Amino acid sequence: MGGVNVRELTGRNNPLAEGHRMCPGCGAPTALRQAFMGIDDPVVVVGATGCLEVSTTVYPYSSWRVPFMHVAFENAGAAVSGVAAAHKAMGRRGLFRDGIKFVAFGGDGGTYDIGLQSLSGALERGHDFTYICYNNQGYMNTGAQRSGATPRSASSTTSPAGRLIPGKLQRAKNLTEIAAAHDIPYVAQTTLHDPSDLIKKVRRAVETPGPAFVNILVPCALFWKIDPADQVKICRLAADSRFWPIYEVANGERRISYTPKKPVPVEDFLRAQGRYSHLFTDEANRRDLIDQAQADVDAEWEKLTGNAKPQS
Repeated sequence: MGGVNVRELTGRNNPLAEGHRMCPGCGAPTALRQAFMGIDDPVVVVGATGCLEVSTTVYPYSSWRVPFMHVAFENAGAAVSGVAAAHKAMGRRGLFRDGIKFVAFGGDGGTYDIGLQSLSGALERGHDFTYICYNNQGYMNTGAQRSGATPRSASSTTSPAGRLIPGKLQRAKNLTEIAAAHDIPYVAQTTLHDPSDLIKKVRRAVETPGPAFVNILVPCALFWKIDPADQVKICRLAADSRFWPIYEVANGERRISYTPKKPVPVEDFLRAQGRYSHLFTDEANRRDLIDQAQADVDAEWEKLTGNAKPQS
């Protein structure tokens, strides 16, 4: 794929303009702006309802410099497949030029849960598009409720840590592997630890014929209860602790993109966020849940590396 000159790419006109109304420190616009650095014009964007959509399309304004289609929480997959199919049909009649890229995005609520059926159908049908999930591990647009992406023990408004439960009781759904199970040409998982990795993965996704899926872990400063300035620091902890493995699946072959030389304990990642603060109070001292989180991370990493090889 070649190298990525991030400094040069930041000087290009990005489809997502400045002046949006996302919160300071939100990882979603950072992820999408980096993603679009890997996509050459022309591009058509489909956005599921969610934080990023509502904050970039406040009527009568828009932060999008390219054709943008807002759809419901549940049907971004169907909408982008319809747009791609229409372009293909009209292209056969000479009405459109070739080379247009089709990108859909949604948060984890609109991807892991509400929009999963629509996304699965689009992947199975084989339309030529890229779906990007900006995954902040909860329903931020509607008040920080738990989603299928929320990790075990995280406190949310619908799984609050207290006397009855210590945060969410269930493990997060592994949507990256669910997408890979559709046997599509390209699937990737990354975060904001390294802009060049994110850009290269999205570039590969859009340049691969057929459906592609990219799952990007992004912090929500409000839900994760972090300093907005620590956005990248938290993402590096996610990668260095292997809480969020950085890898890709290209034509069925898994490749590890980043292997930390000295993995840090997942406790370091948890302790840096207020949504896990209940695990570390003197009264609670939930060492059992911290150990369980480490065991979960170790088991997932062993499973992944047993079916993957380091990226060359």
